[in-house]
Amino acid sequence: MAVENDSANNDTTSISVQLAWSPKGWPSNDALLDVSAAISGRGVTAIYGSSGSGKTTLLRCIAGLERAQEGYVSVKGELWQDSNCFRPVHKRPIGYVFQEASLFSHLTAEQNLNYAIRRSDKPVSDDYFLRVISTLEIESILPQYPHQLSGGERQRIAIARALLIQPSLLLMDEPLASLDESRKDDILPYLEKLSADFELPILYVSHSLKEVSRLADYVLVLEGGRIIDEGTVKDVFSKMGTALVPESEQGVILEGELVERDEKWNLVRFQSSGGSLWIGDQGHRLGAQVRIRILARDVSLSLVDNVDSSILNRLPVTVSAISLPDNASQATIQLKFGEDHLLAQITTRSLEHLALIPVKALWAQIKSVAVVR
Repeated sequence: MAVENDSANNDTTSISVQLAWSPKGWPSNDALLDVSAAISGRGVTAIYGSSGSGKTTLLRCIAGLERAQEGYVSVKGELWQDSNCFRPVHKRPIGYVFQEASLFSHLTAEQNLNYAIRRSDKPVSDDYFLRVISTLEIESILPQYPHQLSGGERQRIAIARALLIQPSLLLMDEPLASLDESRKDDILPYLEKLSADFELPILYVSHSLKEVSRLADYVLVLEGGRIIDEGTVKDVFSKMGTALVPESEQGVILEGELVERDEKWNLVRFQSSGGSLWIGDQGHRLGAQVRIRILARDVSLSLVDNVDSSILNRLPVTVSAISLPDNASQATIQLKFGEDHLLAQITTRSLEHLALIPVKALWAQIKSVAVVR
């Protein structure tokens, strides 16, 4: 492994990582974590993978909580580690949000935040403090102690504490893992606002496809301590046979604009580069950029446009690829419409009945669409 990268170290807009890590006593030629990545200095980058894939270890190496035996870490032009230097964790301008809020139990929420302010290398202005409090909507709970707060409230205080350090990089290690589904849904809107509102790059560790699809702009997929896929969330999670995504959850992510509202039927028209779809109106303003997810199991196929059907969204498509595992009863079909793609799961009997081959034209019938952001 090379341990120097001058071009990466001089880049003031990105995060460059090349690391090899193993626990003490492990053979040096067989690192448990061996990654190399250039990460955007803007937006949210998800580190996605199953339990034990190396997600948390990677985050801890970037933070300086673990020392990789080889490699470098460079953040926005500042070298944090290479073969000649290692900046300790307390000298790295990071905010770190763990799975558990880890608040001081003997301090109120506000006193926990004041502790972070004292740790900050930069003076925290009243305006900045109020912006953090306002963004996370925590003013009313500041006088309370951690045991008086719900899990979601404690985690919002933990996020505020990380922001008040005024970090150059925010690291979040499965911050919703300890919450139930309703609490997760409560806190996700706050997480969506962080990167844009504070112009702060975020590395977000998760094994939840739902969270990553909603929050992330870019994703690194880890398995066995190696990056096995990376790219935009749309690209990575719209492929046939996406790594670590169960067959029942295979689908595509589309990004587009809301362009028309049908108040009579409580619908809004979503326009992507491929075409338009009617989706349920969730109150977003017209002109808003949104992200939707369509599961392959919710797409059926027809050789003709079934106008007299309960399915509202029907699109002319062409077959671009077919995945047919050996001895399988189902096939996955990749479909092209405009500049976008869909996936459909059909039985092998239907595949033969429709005589599907690449470039064949037909109609996709979309039974369900989920707005993820």
